[in-house]
Amino acid sequence: MSNYLTVVRLLLGYKVFLCILPWWIGCFPLPLQNLTLKEGYNTENQKHYLIAGFRGTVPHGLSLEIGDTVQILEKCDGDLFYLNFFIFQGIFPSNYIHLKNACVKNKGYVQFEMVIPTEDSVITEMTTTLRDWGTMWKQLYVRNEGDLFHRLWHIMNEILDLRRQVLVGHLTHDRMKDVKRHITARLDWGNEQLGLDLVPRKEYAMVDPEEISITELYRLMEHRHRKKDTPVPASSHHLFVQMKSLMCSNLGEELEVIFSLFDSKENRPISERFFLRLNRNGLPKCPEKPERHCSLFVDLGSSELRKDIYITVHIIRIGRMGAGEKKNACNVQYRRPFGCAVLSIADLLAGDSKDDLVLKVYMCNTESDWYQIHENIIKKLNARYNLTGSNAGLAVSLQLLHGDIEQIRREYTSRFTHGVSITRKLGFSNIIMPGEMRNDLYITVERGEFEKGGKSVARNVEVTMHVVDSSGQILKDFISFGSGEPPASEYHSFVLYHNNGPRWAELLKLPIPVDKFRGAHIRCEFRHCSTKEKGEKKLFGFSFVPLMQENGRTLPDGTHELIVHKCEENANLQDSGRYLKLPFSKGISLGNNSQAVKTTKESFWITSFLCSTKLTQNGDMLDLLKWRTHPDKIAGCLSKLKEIDGSEIVKFLQDTLDTLFGILDENSQKYGSKVFDCLVHIINLLQDSKFHHFKPVMDTYIESHFAGALAYRDLIKVLKWHIDRVTEVDLHDHIQEVLKAQEYIFKYIVQSRRLFSIATGGQNEEEFRCCIQELLMSVRFFLSQESKGTSALSQLQAVFLSSFPSVYSELLKLFDVREVANLVHDALGSLPTVMHGDESLQAVKLQSIGKTVESHLYTNPDSRCILLPVVLHHLHMHLQEQKDLIMCARILSNIFCLIKKNSSEKSVLEEIDVIVNSLLDILLRTILEITSRPQPSGSAMRLQFQDVTVTLFFKSCFGEPAGEFVSCLLSLLRQMTDRHYQQLLDSFNTKEDLRDFLLQIFTVFRILIRPEMFPKDWTVMRLVANNVIITTVLYLSDALRKNFLNENFDYKIWDSYFFLAVIFINQLCLQLEMFTPSKKKKVLEKYGDMRVTMGCEIFSMWQNLGEHKLHFIPALIGPFLEVTLIPQPDLRNVMIPIFHDMMDWEQRRSGNFKQVEAKLIDKLDSLMSEGKGDETYRELFNSIIPLFGPYPSLLKKIERETWRESGVSLIATVTRLMERLLDYRDCMKMGEVDGKKIGCTVSLLNFYKTELNKEEMYIRYIHKLYDLHLKAQNFTEAAYTLLLYDELLEWSDRPLREFLTYPMQTEWQRKECLHLTIIQNFDRGKCWENGIILCRKIAEQYESYYDYRNLSKMRMMEASLYDKIMDQQRLEPEFFRVGFYGKKFPFFLRNKEFVCRGHDYERLEAFQQRMLNEFPHAIAMQHANQPDETIFQAEAQYLQIYAVTPIPENQEVLQRDGIPDNIKSFYKVNHIWRFRYDRPFHKGTKDKENEFKSLWVERTTLILVQSLPGISRWFEVEKREVVEMSPLENAIEVLENKNQQLRTLISQCQTRQMQNINPLTMCLNGVIDAAVNGGVARYQEAFFVKEYILNHPEDGEKITRLRELMLEQAQILEFGLAVHEKVVPQDMRPLHKKLVDQFFVMKSSLGIQEFSACVQASPVHFPNGSPRVCRNSIPISMSPDAARVIPRRSPLSYPAVNRYSSSSLSSQASAEVSNITGQSESSDEVFNMQPSPSTSSLSSTHSASPNVTSSAPSSARASPLLSDKHKHSRENSCLSPRERPCSAIYPTPLETSQRMLFNHIGDGALPRSDSNLPGADKAVNSTPSSWSLDSGKEARNTSESGKLISPPVPPRPVQTASPARHIASISPSPAGRSPMKGSVQSFTPSPVEYHSSGLISNSPALSGSYSSGISSLSRCSTSETSGFESQGSEPAVTVPSYSISEEPVRKESKTPPPYSVYERTLKRPVPLPHSLSIPPAADPPALPPKPQLVRPNNLENSSRRTEQVPRPRPLPRKVSQL
Repeated sequence: MSNYLTVVRLLLGYKVFLCILPWWIGCFPLPLQNLTLKEGYNTENQKHYLIAGFRGTVPHGLSLEIGDTVQILEKCDGDLFYLNFFIFQGIFPSNYIHLKNACVKNKGYVQFEMVIPTEDSVITEMTTTLRDWGTMWKQLYVRNEGDLFHRLWHIMNEILDLRRQVLVGHLTHDRMKDVKRHITARLDWGNEQLGLDLVPRKEYAMVDPEEISITELYRLMEHRHRKKDTPVPASSHHLFVQMKSLMCSNLGEELEVIFSLFDSKENRPISERFFLRLNRNGLPKCPEKPERHCSLFVDLGSSELRKDIYITVHIIRIGRMGAGEKKNACNVQYRRPFGCAVLSIADLLAGDSKDDLVLKVYMCNTESDWYQIHENIIKKLNARYNLTGSNAGLAVSLQLLHGDIEQIRREYTSRFTHGVSITRKLGFSNIIMPGEMRNDLYITVERGEFEKGGKSVARNVEVTMHVVDSSGQILKDFISFGSGEPPASEYHSFVLYHNNGPRWAELLKLPIPVDKFRGAHIRCEFRHCSTKEKGEKKLFGFSFVPLMQENGRTLPDGTHELIVHKCEENANLQDSGRYLKLPFSKGISLGNNSQAVKTTKESFWITSFLCSTKLTQNGDMLDLLKWRTHPDKIAGCLSKLKEIDGSEIVKFLQDTLDTLFGILDENSQKYGSKVFDCLVHIINLLQDSKFHHFKPVMDTYIESHFAGALAYRDLIKVLKWHIDRVTEVDLHDHIQEVLKAQEYIFKYIVQSRRLFSIATGGQNEEEFRCCIQELLMSVRFFLSQESKGTSALSQLQAVFLSSFPSVYSELLKLFDVREVANLVHDALGSLPTVMHGDESLQAVKLQSIGKTVESHLYTNPDSRCILLPVVLHHLHMHLQEQKDLIMCARILSNIFCLIKKNSSEKSVLEEIDVIVNSLLDILLRTILEITSRPQPSGSAMRLQFQDVTVTLFFKSCFGEPAGEFVSCLLSLLRQMTDRHYQQLLDSFNTKEDLRDFLLQIFTVFRILIRPEMFPKDWTVMRLVANNVIITTVLYLSDALRKNFLNENFDYKIWDSYFFLAVIFINQLCLQLEMFTPSKKKKVLEKYGDMRVTMGCEIFSMWQNLGEHKLHFIPALIGPFLEVTLIPQPDLRNVMIPIFHDMMDWEQRRSGNFKQVEAKLIDKLDSLMSEGKGDETYRELFNSIIPLFGPYPSLLKKIERETWRESGVSLIATVTRLMERLLDYRDCMKMGEVDGKKIGCTVSLLNFYKTELNKEEMYIRYIHKLYDLHLKAQNFTEAAYTLLLYDELLEWSDRPLREFLTYPMQTEWQRKECLHLTIIQNFDRGKCWENGIILCRKIAEQYESYYDYRNLSKMRMMEASLYDKIMDQQRLEPEFFRVGFYGKKFPFFLRNKEFVCRGHDYERLEAFQQRMLNEFPHAIAMQHANQPDETIFQAEAQYLQIYAVTPIPENQEVLQRDGIPDNIKSFYKVNHIWRFRYDRPFHKGTKDKENEFKSLWVERTTLILVQSLPGISRWFEVEKREVVEMSPLENAIEVLENKNQQLRTLISQCQTRQMQNINPLTMCLNGVIDAAVNGGVARYQEAFFVKEYILNHPEDGEKITRLRELMLEQAQILEFGLAVHEKVVPQDMRPLHKKLVDQFFVMKSSLGIQEFSACVQASPVHFPNGSPRVCRNSIPISMSPDAARVIPRRSPLSYPAVNRYSSSSLSSQASAEVSNITGQSESSDEVFNMQPSPSTSSLSSTHSASPNVTSSAPSSARASPLLSDKHKHSRENSCLSPRERPCSAIYPTPLETSQRMLFNHIGDGALPRSDSNLPGADKAVNSTPSSWSLDSGKEARNTSESGKLISPPVPPRPVQTASPARHIASISPSPAGRSPMKGSVQSFTPSPVEYHSSGLISNSPALSGSYSSGISSLSRCSTSETSGFESQGSEPAVTVPSYSISEEPVRKESKTPPPYSVYERTLKRPVPLPHSLSIPPAADPPALPPKPQLVRPNNLENSSRRTEQVPRPRPLPRKVSQL
């Protein structure tokens, strides 16, 4: 197989985007020409990339696109053109390319060459990714995904900009890293949005999966997958606040706005304050300084993001004491309370952003509550506050930011660039960072208690605060109001009006440096603020507090009550020495102060809080640090160290450690144990997360500052002492603390020994080693102790093991790596292997082993070989017990991460040997165990350690880390070499062991191939896994061949092998046809097509089986067939020959290959319905093209065999099945149900029944078809479809299995259920007659079992169906003939013609449009002629559509008298097999004076394969019969129809069935007036002349017959006039007189003088006395075949008034035609206005002339809800006034009873019918004739059909029929129409309303112009009438009786016809199915019959055709199981 694609790399050059932008629009590269270099021009290290498109328009020019890679063969000097040669060759300009460094992989092998650029891999990825995105991006626009389209556009532009920055190469390292991070983030986002694969990366660069271990690849994929799906929640949060404005109507003073965070739960602030000033307009005072009006509240923990944390805003105004005072009252400004606003931080958690939020501002009702106004608002104490104004509001912008502060700075650079103030939390943050320098003293001015001071009212007190140093100088700028304001030198409190006990609660921060802290104090001065005009502030007292005591301790945290010292305004406070000697607090006094405290009522309270990394308030800490000054206190200080707060210790960590080791050096014997305990306490203190970051501080101390060179002796001694006493319970807690600290203890030991060695030159080395050995011996003994259950000992062991691995790196500083490895090996080896002990200990043991594997000790190959066995031993124990699998998986992953791919080092190979021998088997079993267990609950799977990473995907799928175990197994298998595999296979002692191993590994491989094994976008991981699997299978297949063939054959293992191979090939990730071209190319370059490799292996293994192949037939037919359906030519060529082999071996065994055939067909259906297979496969299966190598095509191979006949038949059958399945699948892809879907399903269903005899598939498709019909609301067709399944069942108690939607039940129950469902669908489809029969059938069953309850219900249902027949109106559907021509149609339609049953109200144009919508590419044919072979073979679709007329099979019901139209209408359009249409044409010379002489009619009869309606709305035409009718025959038919119409109208009038005689009047007027003006005279001119008689001697009898009909018409007219005279109203007498006069003129023209004698001598056989010429006197010369029933109006029966056309007739001819037939302005225009097509050219492609109406039924039937009058008026209103019949202009509605027309049955003949007449009106003469349409229109006689089963009809008296009647068959006929339904047809151009208006044919109804000759008037329809009930006075007439059962019923034949309940084969009438057959008539028994033991199979027999025809293969009786 060619791998040319591997040669090509399409890479963009540096300048490509600068040349053409945007590059992805329209410029995608062509296939690359990668060329071999010519000697003399070496470009080995360079590739050349096109930077501009070159179209190659010059001679020999090579057309190239941007980005194409080329290799230069030769440079042409002078022309500066390069020559590129490979498949394409040519020249191009040299300046169109850019030279770029690259390397060529696999150089010299052109087929496998790979061009790899030496540029940054991120650039390469950007280039290739953008190319892929370019194509998909345009598809987004096509799919109308506008949002993603534009977002992706912006991302692509961003990537292009970033790519330019990288290409320029001017970025710093940090900036480059940041740019790559942005690039990869955007690439990953785009790939995810477009559904592309997840890209594994390491340090922003794509990794090659072949260059890293599979476990590492898995971790990279897992990390990116987890990062994508489950973002890690941030632990640090920040609140951004920006002040916009204060909206208030009464502003005019400057304001101070103070933000802070308040904890309402603890009732305290938790942050510093953000302070900003507003101007008089409420806007920030310094808008040019953003840091003044926006701040970031930092370091909020997750615990602070709760609803009881509030943002509080206090607003202070700067102005007069009272807000309403006059301006001149006082000029001094005070800070006065204004308002407060509060917002819960929970309101920000939902959206994280609240832009321009407006907060309501409230004011307290009394100023004394100001200090707690925010609390009152939070608690909603509404009585204590109110709004400051109706429209007051504070506009702010708030946003929550997540992540550490550095991340925030990177992501929101613009905000930090413009400036933002930082507002800290109060005190230290949750995590104290070393090096953090803080010395902040927070002072809260709480409250004061003051006396009136001689005033009548309370004072207005203002507090002024200063920070004063030891010299009495005020420290400048050390008082901070908040983060937005620079520090100030003094603070002024706000003033509360007339309040001697003010509460301020204002927080201040004093950032005083450490060097100025000692000796400094705070002085607070109190002044009374006067409201007088001067506004003086009078000093009346002060308070102070020192910041540090003399012993060095700072002011303790808490609230301090300060003494208020009184003073005057002129008091000198500058001399601080004078008052510092005074007491400052009522609770604290200076040590040397002997002055007594004066009693005073005035006090001032403040709260202090120190946040310092340099100062301490703890005296114990100071005593310890000053241990040398108090040697006697050392022991007490060491004991108190554990009680000191941790933050105090870490602040002075280095000083504390120096103190401890100084004490140890001073007196180790006395203080050694205490110092050790203190050291352990400090070490464990650093384990706290709050102080975790101080570990580096201790590490730095050990490395740089530690100086205890002798400390190691004491540390080792004390540590060993504790380990040796682990069994002492009272020391348990203390020993546990010691073991926790062992890491740093060992660090101190090692560092101390190193310092000692440096100082002494390595003295006492052996002593030290012995000490360490003794210490580790104690450790081993300690670890080897076993404990049952959870005990103190196991807890100590767990603590020790958790930190033991951290000691390795310290020991490596002093010992050799192998020595340390041996020490660790011994320690870990001493652990007990008992697995039933403490579970927590087992988990910690594994954790310790895991840390060992991750340590530097294990990465060294020398030490790894020592540690690996003990590690594997413990892993094996845990895996065997299936415990701690997550940790085991992690350890295994780390082990394999160290083993690089294809490493040939001896040590690595030995390690692989050890791992294979130790873990391969248990690893396979573990994977099987994990993947087979059910998913555990949340409590069943508990993670022991938080740092263990679990892949969420695999945990959700399997509950365990299956992914990591899988990656470990794959890594191990990929590392195994030939030697490893050979050793593994040789290691099995018996074949049973080898068999178990192979079965196990094959099962695991099948699990790895599962789609759910890896996430959907892990294609890289799947491909790597598949590559490993196929490599391993190739190794193992040899073992399979060598050990399990011939006498050792094992079916199970071979079956497992083949099953694995098949599912391997069928994997979705290997279907390269679904990939993008670039992705497919990469896969082929790296792995090739693994499907073909595995297919070749299958073929090879199959060939080795020999006679054992029989074991796999037919089991492997389905799997192998599934493989061959994959659209890979090479794979198909390899696998298809196996089918020949299977057929051959099955033939040898059984003499046939029925099993192969059955399995092949069954599997083919299911696979192709899933979307597999294509047209190419069908052609390949049936082709004669050779496959591969020596193997010819499948067909050729079969043709060489002795069984070739059956083999070729099978191939042909399978091919035909594939044709239908492909059509079915294509049709099912469409959205809505249409005829194509239904037709395709019918075709497939019929194929399974008739050709394949696949009963189960047949039944499945019955139900699929049923569902389609229900969806399309084809209820009648749905019932017929379900009836097919019903016919397969019997009324028996045999149990049936569960099938489809049916439960397990008996056959009787399922058949009952089917009956009820079918009845329901017949009811919904208004096919009530068929439902009645089924009701009777199931009622008989109920009756036989005495189930009277259900019997009653069924009888009521039957009665309701009878009522619906009589009460509800049914629409008569139209029928259309459709031809599908051309090779582009599906197989089931191709070059076939069908007749379709139209929908309700559907006319030709609508039908045509529907068909064109279903086949949008079809071309409408514009004629009705049969197409030629060119059309059949065309690569296109042609549709030919026109309407056809149904020919009912049974006339019995239609010919009975008195049956209502509601009943007859069913038989006119149901169970129809035959349809016809007529085409008029002129033969010979056309006589312009009388064109009737040459006008012939071509009548085509279409015979269907099944009757309509059936299981489909359309059925294929089985046979066509075409006959021609001569002009004379046409004239006879016209007169017969007119005479029959007259008889009917006269009879109805005579029996008073017509209240209105207008129809009779108009009919008489039309016939008599036309005859007078020339009517029948045209016939005389044409056929009675001597010339015609001489030229046509054979027509003598027909001429006689025509003459007879003329005379008969005259008799009827005379009798009709007599009847008319009796009933004509007075106002119509003149018209009657005119008719009588004209009648005599007519008689004279016919040569008739008097009728009376004739009538008396030969009375006409009218039942009611109507005259008629006796036919028996006429010589019968016509053939019996001439007798036929014409069910519907022919196109030729349209009246002349509707056929005026200047192209066909002159006006004179038209008038003559009208006169001949009596249609002009007559009643017949109302009933029979149908156009007659001529041979003139067609009209437009969309519709015929508006005058033309369809030969289909009248549009009156399309409007059943309109009254007859309105229907009549509406339809005739479409005609011009000249064309409208008089009934249209003057409509006279009739009652229903008046529509009953007389139906006469003659003695000698049946008159010809018009399509609109009921059967009785359509009888024709049976005189033999040479032009009889015996091929399709003859009636079926009873000798052929026997008793034809029909739906039940009420019994009626019948009339005597003539002998000719016995020849007529009785079949349903189309629905008749009463006179008042109006026969004005819908103005449709043609017979078929299915297709669009673009279809015109030469058929009668498609003709655009109409001739007016005799042919156009032939068979002018009489009105569609109903018979009447015979009068009681008339003699009853008998009809021949037929036997109900002429043929015994065949019980074994249960298969119904595939399409209809009316089976047929050619001319043979077939009975109804059992379910629709009429039970024999019998008197009901007096009592119900007794229950029968077995329900009868058939309750009645149905007649059979005597003519035998081939029947389809019978279905086996196994259907009972379905």
